[in-house]
Amino acid sequence: MFPSATTAPPPQPAPRPLPVPPDSTEGRLRAAATRLEAAFLAEMLKQAGLGQAPQGFGGGAGEERFASFLIEAQATELATAGGIGLAETLYRAMAEHEHDR
Repeated sequence: MFPSATTAPPPQPAPRPLPVPPDSTEGRLRAAATRLEAAFLAEMLKQAGLGQAPQGFGGGAGEERFASFLIEAQATELATAGGIGLAETLYRAMAEHEHDR
């Protein structure tokens, strides 16, 4: 079926924020907030059972040892890509505290 003329256009993605110099106060606060969100997400993924060896045929001791690295990398990617919004909340709280100094 063809879309009708009254069909609304698809929603546009939110504009990405302008890059912030990493050595600025804002850059350091945003990086810290993203690292905190990544740590939170890593713990959530661990609690959800991601990285646990399956019953029966598993990858052995190597899989168990390196699963935490995979979880941390996935959590970092999730947080860097926008995550669950926790980094932005943390950034705002830290920026407000920094501003009050």
